[in-house]
Amino acid sequence: MNTELLGIIASFAITMLIAIPLGKYLAKMYAGEKTWTDFLKPLENGLYKLSGINPDEPMNWKQFLKAMMTINILWLVYGFFVLMHQDKLPLNPDGNAGQSADTAFNTIISFVANCNLQHYSGESGATYLTQHFIFMFLHFVSAATGMACAVAIFKAFRDKTTTDLGNFWNFFVKSITRVLLPLSIVIALILTFNGTPSSYAGKDKFISLQGDTVNVSRGPAAQMIAIKHLGTNGGGWFGANSAHPLENPNYLTNMTEIIAQFVIPVAMILAFGYFIRKKKLGWVIFSVMMVGVFMLMIPSITSELGGNPLIAKMGISQATGAMEGKEVRFGPTATAYWSTLTTVTSTGSVNGMHDSTMALTGLWELLAMMINAFFGGCGVGIMNYFIYLIIAVFISGLMVGRTPEFLGHKLEAREVKIAALITLLSPFLIMSFTALSSYVFMAHPGIDWAVKPSTWLNNPGYHGFSEMLYEYSSSNANNGSGFEGLGDGNIFWNVTTGIVILLGRFLPIIGPVAIAGLLAQKKFIPESTGTLKTDTLTFGVMTFAVIMILNALSYFPALALGPLAEHFSMLK
Repeated sequence: MNTELLGIIASFAITMLIAIPLGKYLAKMYAGEKTWTDFLKPLENGLYKLSGINPDEPMNWKQFLKAMMTINILWLVYGFFVLMHQDKLPLNPDGNAGQSADTAFNTIISFVANCNLQHYSGESGATYLTQHFIFMFLHFVSAATGMACAVAIFKAFRDKTTTDLGNFWNFFVKSITRVLLPLSIVIALILTFNGTPSSYAGKDKFISLQGDTVNVSRGPAAQMIAIKHLGTNGGGWFGANSAHPLENPNYLTNMTEIIAQFVIPVAMILAFGYFIRKKKLGWVIFSVMMVGVFMLMIPSITSELGGNPLIAKMGISQATGAMEGKEVRFGPTATAYWSTLTTVTSTGSVNGMHDSTMALTGLWELLAMMINAFFGGCGVGIMNYFIYLIIAVFISGLMVGRTPEFLGHKLEAREVKIAALITLLSPFLIMSFTALSSYVFMAHPGIDWAVKPSTWLNNPGYHGFSEMLYEYSSSNANNGSGFEGLGDGNIFWNVTTGIVILLGRFLPIIGPVAIAGLLAQKKFIPESTGTLKTDTLTFGVMTFAVIMILNALSYFPALALGPLAEHFSMLK
C-alpha cells in the first residue's frame, strides 16, 4: 500500500511540475508573445492560406460562436455517414461492420462533444480508418475547440473594454500545433516503447495460460491513446479502455496517462491568471479547485483501501483493499486516484471498472461529474467554474448592498439570467432523463422493443439506479465513463444520451462566452476601495460554498436513492 501511495504522490508532483510552466507558456502563446514554438508559424500560415482564413480578423462573441458551431456541425455530419459505412472503406483488416444509425448518432455526437461515451467496443465497433480519421481527429479538434473558447473569455477580461474576443481559428489552430500535437508525440512514444501497439496489422493470435488460442486486436493504438488523455477525451482504442493490458501495459504507462489527462486542465487555470495579468486570481481558482479534488480523492482512496464489508463478513482477507474490478498491476490506490482525476476532468478513461468500485467511491465519482468545475476538460473547466464565479459575485454584491462587479465590469440582469439558466441546465438534464429511464424500466419492462427495458440492468435495486444516474451524469459532463453493468447499446440509450451530450456540451460553452462578450463591451470601472476583490481567500471560500450548496440542493435526493442507499444497505 505504501508503494502505491508513493506512486500517486509522485504522479501528482510530476503533474504540478509540468503544469505550472505550461500555464505560463499557454498564456504567452495565446497572447501572441514570443515563445519557442514560433518556428511553427509557417505551418500555421500555410493552413490559414489553404483554408482561406484571416487569423487576425477580430471577432465579437457572436461571430466567435458562429465559427465554432459551424465547424462542429460539419464534423457531426461528416462523421455520422463515415461511421455508418465504415465496412465499405479501407483500413479494416478485421472486417468490422458499419455502425447502425442510432449508434453512429450517439458516437459522433459523443466524440465531437469531447465526451467519448462508447456504446460499442473499440475492437469490433470501429475500423482503423474511423479510429484514426474520425475518433483521433476529433480527439484533437474537440479539445482545441474547448481551449479556444476559454481563451476568448481570457481575452474579454484582459482588454478591459472591447468587442473583440480574438479569432477562433487562430486560437484553435495554435491549440493543436503548439500544445496538443507535440505533447501527444512524446506521450505516444513512451507508450509505444512500453508495449502499446502502433502498427496497422490485424488481429494476432497467442496461446493463453489455459492453453486456449486467443485472437487479440492490435492496430495503431498508441497514437490515439496519447491524445485521448491529453485532450481529456477518454475514448479507448480497446473496449476495456486503459484497463486493457495493451492500452496501459505497466505502472509507467499508467503514470504517463494520468499525468497527461490532468496537466492541461491545471495549466489552463494558471494560464488564465497569467493571461489577464492577475496571477493571484489564477492561484485562488486553482486552490479552490484543488481543495475540491482532494475532498473527492481522499474519501475514494480510503473507501477502496477499506475493502468490501460484505466480503469481510465472509471471513475473506482484503489486505490490499477492494480488488473487484481492479487491475493487479495497479491496485486499488492507483485506481481510486485515477477514478477521481478522470471524473473531475472530462476525460472519462478508466484503468479499473467504476461499476465495481465501492458505493461511496461511486458517490464521489458521480459528484465530481455533477459539479463539473474542478479543473474539468481542456478549456471547458474554467468556463464551468466561471458560471459559479458569476453567481458568487452576484450573491456577494447583494450581501454588501452594491451593484455586483467582476473584473471591472458591472453584472446586470442579462448576464445573471444566462448564468442561472446554465446552472439549472445540468440538474435538469440529469434528473429528467434519469427519471424517464427509471419510469420506462419500472412501468414498461416488457415493452416490445428490440432490447426490452427489463434487460437493461445487470444490477437491480440501488446500484441499478446508480447505473442509470451515472450514464446521464457522465453524458452531461461530457465525461464518457460508465457503470458498465448498464446495457446501453440500444436505441433508447443511444438517442437519449446523445441529446444530453449535445446540450451538455454546447450550451455551457455558449453561455460563458456570451457573458464574457457582454461584460467586455461595457465600460471598464477602475478598482476602488469599494470594489469586491475576487482574488482573495474570502471570495474563494464564497465561491466554494456556492458550488457546494447549489450541487447539494440539486443532487442530494438522487445520490441518496443510489450510492448512499447502497452503502448503508451493505452495512446491515
